[in-house]
Amino acid sequence: MGSHLAEAFLERGDHVVVMDTAGPAKIQHLLGNKRLEYQAASFLNPEITDQLAHGVELIYHLGAVVGVEHYVSDPFKVLNVNVNGTQNVLAAALRQGCRVVFGSTSEVYGRNPKVPFKENDDRVLGSTSIDRWCYSTSKAVGEHFCFAYQKNGLPMTIVRYFNVYGPRLDAIDLGRVVSIFMGQVLRGKDVTVVGDGSQTRCFTYVSDAIEATVQAGLKTEAIGGVFNIGTDDETSLLDFARILIEEAGSPSQIRFVTQESVYGNSYEDVPRRVPDNTRMKEILGAVPQLDLREGLRRTIQWFRNANPEIG
Repeated sequence: MGSHLAEAFLERGDHVVVMDTAGPAKIQHLLGNKRLEYQAASFLNPEITDQLAHGVELIYHLGAVVGVEHYVSDPFKVLNVNVNGTQNVLAAALRQGCRVVFGSTSEVYGRNPKVPFKENDDRVLGSTSIDRWCYSTSKAVGEHFCFAYQKNGLPMTIVRYFNVYGPRLDAIDLGRVVSIFMGQVLRGKDVTVVGDGSQTRCFTYVSDAIEATVQAGLKTEAIGGVFNIGTDDETSLLDFARILIEEAGSPSQIRFVTQESVYGNSYEDVPRRVPDNTRMKEILGAVPQLDLREGLRRTIQWFRNANPEIG
C-alpha cells in the first residue's frame, strides 16, 4: 500500500521519502521521479529513522510484520517489529517536529460480536497463549503509544484498515486472503476456504483506502482522531471465493479445510468484521467508490500481468 501512497503524494507535487527493507520492487516505476527518495533501511534502527525524519513534515508509518502465517509462526518478530519499531518512529517524529499517521488494523477489535465496529468500541480478544492475537495486541500497543506521544506534543492520527486489497499489496500465494486465493484461482487449483466460509470481511479496494489515508494526513480535523478505513459492504469468505472464481473464469473448485490443518492450534478466527465508516466519510470526506467485482477484475488483471507463467 505504501507504493500507492507514494504515487498519490507525488501526483500532488510533494517530495516523498520511502523507507523500506523489502527492496524497491513495488516502487520500481517511480524511481525515475526526482521527487522520490528511496532508503533501504529499517525503522528498528532509531538513528537512521531520526535522520530520515529530519526536514519531513508528515510521516506515514505503515511498516509492520503482517500475515497470519507470521502471527502463528514467529510471534516474537511480530511483537518486536510492530511495537519497538513504532516507538522509534514516534520518537523520531516528536524530535523532528513531524506529524504522524499510524497505520493500524481492524484486528484491534478482535472478536467483538458488536458490529459494525465503532472507533471507540471495546476490544475482545482470546487468551495470550494463542499466538493469533499477537498482531492485534502489537497494533493496539502502537495506538497506545500514539496517544501517549500526543500528550507530549506529537500531532498524530490513527487509521484502522479493513481488508485492503489490490495491485502490488502482496506477492501471489502469500499474506492476505486475496493473494492466497488469487494464486489458487489463477492456477486452477482448489480454493481452500477455512471452516464453512461463513466468516465475513469488508474488502476495500486500495484506491479507496488511499484517498482516505491521504486525507488523514492533511486535514487538521483528523489530528488526534481514530478512523476506520474501509467499505461497510460485508461479504462472506465463501461468497468472496465464488466471486473471485467467476471473475477470473477459473475452473477452480471450493474445498473446505479445517482451521487446525492450516494454522495449527495457535489461531482463532473472527466471525464478522465490519466497520462503521461514518467518521471516515464525514471528517475525511472519503467515500468508497469501487465495488468488489470491479476491484477484483482490476486485481486479477494485475496479478496475471505480474505472473504471466500462471495467468
